[in-house]
Amino acid sequence: MPNGTLLLIDDETVLRQAVARTLELEGYTVLQAPDAHRGLETLHAHPDDILVVLSDVKLPDGRGLDLLPRYKALAPLAEVVLMTAYGTIADGVRAMKLGAFDYLTKGDADEQIVVVVDRAAEKARLQRRVASLEKQVGAQYSFDAMIGHAPALELAKKTAQQVALTDATVLLEGPTGAGKELFAQAIHHASPRGIKPFVALNCSAFPKELIESELFGYRRGAFTGADKDKRGLFEEASGGTLFLDEIGELEALAQAKLLRALETQEFTKLGDTKPTRVNVRLVAATNRTLRQQVDAGQFRADLYYRLSVVVIPVPSLHERRADVPALARFFAQHFGAKLRRRPLELTAEALRALEAYAWPGNVRELKNVLERASILTPPDEPLAVAGLPIEVQLAVMPEDPAGAGPTTEDGRTLRNVERMHVQRILHESGGNKAEAARILGVAHTTLYRKIQEYGL
Repeated sequence: MPNGTLLLIDDETVLRQAVARTLELEGYTVLQAPDAHRGLETLHAHPDDILVVLSDVKLPDGRGLDLLPRYKALAPLAEVVLMTAYGTIADGVRAMKLGAFDYLTKGDADEQIVVVVDRAAEKARLQRRVASLEKQVGAQYSFDAMIGHAPALELAKKTAQQVALTDATVLLEGPTGAGKELFAQAIHHASPRGIKPFVALNCSAFPKELIESELFGYRRGAFTGADKDKRGLFEEASGGTLFLDEIGELEALAQAKLLRALETQEFTKLGDTKPTRVNVRLVAATNRTLRQQVDAGQFRADLYYRLSVVVIPVPSLHERRADVPALARFFAQHFGAKLRRRPLELTAEALRALEAYAWPGNVRELKNVLERASILTPPDEPLAVAGLPIEVQLAVMPEDPAGAGPTTEDGRTLRNVERMHVQRILHESGGNKAEAARILGVAHTTLYRKIQEYGL
């Protein structure tokens, strides 16, 4: 199997062909050029194929050291190895500073050339794999990957795209499950910081006595049990983006320290005496209205103003119900691939029920419903209304439950009367099974058995 493609630029024909033959025996495809002009033309024609450029320092129409930036500009993921008949330490140092992988003296043993080229090619392959993964991640978290075209979503996306190009602090406001973290990731990947770390923390997931050490870290011996230094998330995110979800849960002391870190881009770790400098872009999110928390004295006004440079309301799924069918089909495709089966098809009635439902849990709830349906619906059968959770089914049931579906039973039978009554109470309670069981005066297990028995 070929090791990859190399470009060898040297005006000494005999030496060039000898080196090319050595590398071809190692499994490389070697393109040859006798001067800088034809070397640059070849590189321009094959920028994604060439792993390593081996260039003589002295060429008839240029010097390798001067050409090095042009090689890197044409093929930024390729490595460059310079060769010279009379190498000096100064030239070698300069070459490395300009981005050369190595600096060889002509006449070195073939084994040394092969070793250097192998190492350079492996580094170039690694860089290509990293670039490919970054491209995939960037596509996954791009604004184009957000499904839906509701006006409220389009406005949020437009604002986020504009602010992504800056370092401004962003506050995302919206209900739980609406996709605030997806917006934060899209802002990060669309920004100049996109190749740097994206670090996320849910502020409600840590007790108040631990949140400071999570954010800022500590020095060994700062408290009992601190047996080694710990880098905080601010430090981990330096150069990139720190996403703080549910920021309204931060207690007062952490709010004060966060404000200083944002204003000065430095902080002092627990147990340290010197400040740590960072370069962090902050994106925060909340399912509350921070302005109201400020008015109630529960959140610092100065921190709120620092966070709310740009406020982006992330719409609930209830506000963009027209996007539900497209989202449902996307999740059906996703879980079909995950379960290694044909994607779940949805009947028109099931889609109407999904669109009619209020979705208090937003996109996260819809995703869970489609995952459940993908698992429980028999293969090669479409998802019908009956395969949806009862609370979703109730969204399209008429006020008179008896009209919800055909039955061959006499409506006067005790079974059918009970079925209709259970269905009516479920409808009145909005699908809340605990409340329905309370109204009916039965245990939860009894209600679940009735739901299963009557196919509700």
